[in-house]
Amino acid sequence: MNEDISFLGTEKVSKLMAKYAIPCIISLLVGALYNIVDQLFIANASYLGSYGNAANTVVYPLTVVALAVAVMIGDGCCSYTSICLGANEKDNATKGVGNAILSLVTASIVITAIYFIFQHQILILFGGGVNELTYQNAKEYFTFISIGIPFYMLGQGLNPIIRSDGSPNKAMAFSLCGAAVNIVLDPVFIYVFKWGMMGAAVATILGQILTCILSVLYIRKMKLIHLTKESFSLNFRIIGKMLSLGVCSLLSQISIVFSMAAVQNMLTKYGAMDPIFGMEEYAQIPMAVVGIVMKFYQIVISIVIGLSSGNIPVVGYNIGAGKNSRAKEIFKLLLIGEAIVGLVGLVIFEVFPSQLIGLFGASNESSYYMEFGIKTFRIYMALLPLSTVNKAVFIFLQAIGKAFMSTLLSLIREIVFGVGFVIILPIFFGLTGVLLFMPVADLCTFLISLVVIVQTFKELSTDKAMANV
Repeated sequence: MNEDISFLGTEKVSKLMAKYAIPCIISLLVGALYNIVDQLFIANASYLGSYGNAANTVVYPLTVVALAVAVMIGDGCCSYTSICLGANEKDNATKGVGNAILSLVTASIVITAIYFIFQHQILILFGGGVNELTYQNAKEYFTFISIGIPFYMLGQGLNPIIRSDGSPNKAMAFSLCGAAVNIVLDPVFIYVFKWGMMGAAVATILGQILTCILSVLYIRKMKLIHLTKESFSLNFRIIGKMLSLGVCSLLSQISIVFSMAAVQNMLTKYGAMDPIFGMEEYAQIPMAVVGIVMKFYQIVISIVIGLSSGNIPVVGYNIGAGKNSRAKEIFKLLLIGEAIVGLVGLVIFEVFPSQLIGLFGASNESSYYMEFGIKTFRIYMALLPLSTVNKAVFIFLQAIGKAFMSTLLSLIREIVFGVGFVIILPIFFGLTGVLLFMPVADLCTFLISLVVIVQTFKELSTDKAMANV
């Protein structure tokens, strides 16, 4: 039975934002915590240590590839169906969900096959060859993580679709259930059973399977959309529209993959030239430390993306209904909220870096581990507030149907700046230059975002239709 969602166009904006953003933030935080929880337990297992830590860092961007494709499809479907519902085009919304599910299943099978066929080459590409022990740990972890990719992608991709159906709390609950399983089983498999990297991976997979099952059960009985066999008829026009709307979410997530590929290769190259990290017994430390810092960055970005993506249904509905003034108010509140998130994160990372790195087995490592960790936190996170505002701009453009501009800005930040500076700066600053790419890229991107922010506010000053589905 379909429910009325006209309240999205009338209820107080701040109340709607809280209702939709908080569950989305928690859901994405849970996704980010899956990997960091694994790394936390791995780092404190004496028989794994920094080698296991480095192995986890090698595999991490490969899980993000799967997540990026899943959220592209899921967020794209969320934007598309929300705009359709706002324009009272329920038939298109139903077809959108059906085609999104087909796309998720197909993409997950393809990615899993690629991971198994090209496992060795992929691990080497992401720095797994830094030394033999790191490679063996990474191979073990990657093998089992790959088995769970279809469940992971389907669960993550259905999450925003469930939110667009007016059930953000259920989307959050399904993710929390999976995370709880992972957190409980990690110490059992790693410390009690001594399963090492395999144990961490299996705990993660079991949590992902539970989230997937719960999500599929919900999709069968949605509130706003009634799926039929016809809903699953391939419609490439709709798929293309959804993917174009979701590509910003893809780039928001996959940016870390391009950056980490470049970063991990540069760490290997310039680490080998370093008088300390050029030694075999310390070679894995830069890889392990940068991976930890990137995980903390991903936690902040999960909050940022959750705050913006969670409001995609609200923004999309109001744009579809021609209520641009409400969308403008949401944009203003989003920019303020994202800036505050960045400032809070900045204070934490700049003031407490030793405590944060200490959570990841620093007491079992050499003093170089702690020293490089503090240095990495303070340089990498130096302009975090600019990074959070940039993400908000990209996702808001996606929500109002400006897929091309959203994609263009994301490409500039994540590919041109995000990879380019990783390659260029180490030439002049060595190993430190690998860390400097982040604040430099965020500053350059923010200067462009300022222009876009001003232009977007002008366009939203009059109530007229902006999106065409």
